[in-house]
Amino acid sequence: MASWLESHAPRRFDELAMSESIQTNLQKVAVQANPPHLILAGPTGVGKTAAWRLIARQILGPSWHSTTHVLQARDLAKSAGAMKKFEEFLKPGGTSSKDTLAGRSSLDSFDSNLTVADEGDTPPAGIENHSRIDASTAKVSRLIIIEDADHLGPTRQPYLRRMMESTSSTSRFIFTARSPSRIIDALRSRSKQIRIPSTPNQIVTKRLEEIVNKEELSPIRGILGDISHVANGNLRRAVFLLELLSRQNKINDRSNLQKVVAATTLLGIQHVLEEALRGRVHDWKWEKQSGRNKRVLKGALGALDQLMNEHALEAEDVVYHLHRLLTAGRLLLEETMLCELLEALADCDVKLQKSMHGRVQLEEFLHRVKEISQNQNS
Repeated sequence: MASWLESHAPRRFDELAMSESIQTNLQKVAVQANPPHLILAGPTGVGKTAAWRLIARQILGPSWHSTTHVLQARDLAKSAGAMKKFEEFLKPGGTSSKDTLAGRSSLDSFDSNLTVADEGDTPPAGIENHSRIDASTAKVSRLIIIEDADHLGPTRQPYLRRMMESTSSTSRFIFTARSPSRIIDALRSRSKQIRIPSTPNQIVTKRLEEIVNKEELSPIRGILGDISHVANGNLRRAVFLLELLSRQNKINDRSNLQKVVAATTLLGIQHVLEEALRGRVHDWKWEKQSGRNKRVLKGALGALDQLMNEHALEAEDVVYHLHRLLTAGRLLLEETMLCELLEALADCDVKLQKSMHGRVQLEEFLHRVKEISQNQNS
């Protein structure tokens, strides 16, 4: 069963949950005879992936999947042999080969009639590019997508700069990023940047209403607005929450949303931070498991490990939720302590960009939380 994020994904530029001006900018890029390299910047869940998929479909035509190559930089940065994997992605023929992915052309760049769209597969701009562009124009036939390019780091990014300078005229790069300032100037200066802000609650609610109508659901009045408020501009999270509540038959009571939210990450993050503030970073206890006594890690680190495993959180996700918790004012901390905690969290965030071991940086942060708490209470 396909997720609603897939089955209700936009098929046209005017269906994107974005302002009309951004929709127009994306469409203008996609229908150009010579489209630029592109940076799609914005917070989590605003539709960056949905946007580049529509662009790819419009530029490359019905066979866009076969010549669209995607690299998730965020996962790459946390794996062993990351540089080798990165080079293998850019040079499929081997690191010693002069042949690069961007230098390869596709037959579709010379004959756009080789592939025909399936029934219902309409071009996002309403008309195929080969019908708008002069046949003598060199067509782009390959797209290289770097998701979360702000996690590439300063070592790998120069490789892309050199490739963009010498690339074939039929290839383009598209980068997505939450923090485009982490992308080096050499890449930004060679790319057009489109900033996608957080999705307004009105647009989120409207999109949820469209999904509800297509799924023939009858949610209780007000729950869609509640979901929009909880999602806080993250459309992906809003759709996920609606699907979760619907599949559990819980859209007939607004209190069910509160229970789901309370059971998710923010409450667990608060428990982790409170344990560290109490000075319990490492807290080993003996528990009986399968008839045997086993030493189990509790305290802040134990709660953190459990939270990250249950919700499949990355270290950056934990930092994001910690920041939300500290700035929401729910902990009623003194201003001096709050400032010190936010400074420690900022240091942790910076170190995460340079480290493959996120848990180590989070553990160091929790020890700093313990020290800050002890200094405040002494």
